[in-house]
Amino acid sequence: MSSRKPKLILVYEQQKACFERLVANGHVPERAAEIASYLAQSTDIAPEFDALAAACQARDLSFAPVALDDAAGALAGEDPLTTLVWTLTDGVAYFRGGAAPALARLNGLKVLGADDALFALCQDKFRAGAVLGALGLPVPQAGLARDGHWLVEPPPSPTGWFVKPNRLGAKIGIWPDSRSSDLGHALELSRRVFAAYRDDVVVRPYVTGRNARASFLGLRPDTGVEALGIAFVDSGGDFQTMEDSLALYGDTGAAAKATGTYAEPELLPVVASQPRADARIRRIAEGLTAGLGLRDVFSIDLRVEVDDSIHLIEFEVCTGLPCFDFRAYCRTQWEMGLADAMAETAASRFSRMAAS
Repeated sequence: MSSRKPKLILVYEQQKACFERLVANGHVPERAAEIASYLAQSTDIAPEFDALAAACQARDLSFAPVALDDAAGALAGEDPLTTLVWTLTDGVAYFRGGAAPALARLNGLKVLGADDALFALCQDKFRAGAVLGALGLPVPQAGLARDGHWLVEPPPSPTGWFVKPNRLGAKIGIWPDSRSSDLGHALELSRRVFAAYRDDVVVRPYVTGRNARASFLGLRPDTGVEALGIAFVDSGGDFQTMEDSLALYGDTGAAAKATGTYAEPELLPVVASQPRADARIRRIAEGLTAGLGLRDVFSIDLRVEVDDSIHLIEFEVCTGLPCFDFRAYCRTQWEMGLADAMAETAASRFSRMAAS
């Protein structure tokens, strides 16, 4: 390895920059603010940059947070032998974080996380579902609608359907009536989503069960699915809505904390009550890592039925690092706070780079 000090570069898309770009492109400010709230993790992690720098320094690394709009210049000229790029936010449509791993590859730099191709795939739920289904993973078959018209009709479902935007994140565009008992209402929801956000909707058969999330951080070399943290996420409702999500992160979440009204969903280990379901989720994760190439850091959203049936809903290559569930995972699995867990993961990767 080069004699230069190893550097971890964290690239993040700013919430304010996204909002201003969306408004400039004609989005109504209120809707643009909702869309940009997906990037609240960038807002939430910024106060911890000093702690991250200190945690890296303790491991003989340097740390540089870089806003996405500055990434092209910041990554150009960095030493491929001593630079590691970690992308905090994804996106290829409303959000642009998927450009960061592509810029890293353009400059010959190593990335912590998935290849840039997966940044595009995970942000398109319909295409991602098709790929997951082709891999034999238990993802519900979906239809696709745009502004009240079917592009692909959904399959019949005696339990009704669930409707959500195709390319938006953080529950944006999911409302209390997003579970639909008839396809006419599903098309009406697609018109509402298109009018508000200019997005298509995926329409999947509604599946019963409890919401669960599997979080992964490859903190040490050769970390496998045994390090997954798999927990039920009980928010008090059948599913989280846009309003629920907005209350947890960014400025809205900070205001709720200040007034004492902030309430996180409860996290309960799946293995404690449904060990067979826990084992099945780990096998699904193995399928994702082998079939898609997920690695280093990711999360998986699932529905778990009482008979241990599993429904894979979606995966994230940029799991919300400062979110309550990932912080809890770092504490329980790795016995570290977020800053130390991130720095230790980077140090481990640099050790492997030096060895190779």
